Amino acid sequence: MSRPKKCRCICCKLESDYFKPRGIPLAGLDEVNLKIDELEALRLADYEGLYQQEAAERMNVSRATFGRIVEAAHRKVADAILHGKALKIESQETPGGDL
Repeated sequence: MSRPKKCRCICCKLESDYFKPRGIPLAGLDEVNLKIDELEALRLADYEGLYQQEAAERMNVSRATFGRIVEAAHRKVADAILHGKALKIESQETPGGDL
C-alpha cells in the first residue's frame, strides 16, 4: 500500500485555465493537462526565482518531491509549445490548499 498524498499548499490565482496556439480551432488540438500543483511549482521556481528548497517549503513538500513536480511541469509545457498542443490547467481545489 502506498503512502497517502500529503496536502500541498497552492497560492496562485488563475486568470485563465486554457492556452492554445493561435489560429487553430480547439477541436483540432491535442491537450496537455497541467495540474494545479505543477503550475504552482512553475510559479515558485521560474516566476519567483526561488531555489527548490525554499519553494518546497512553501508548498509543504520535500525538496525531492518539488523537483519531480517542477520537472513534470517543464516537460508538459515544453510538449505543448513544441508540438502545438493546447495547455489545460486543472483548476480544482486541493484539500488544505489556499486556492
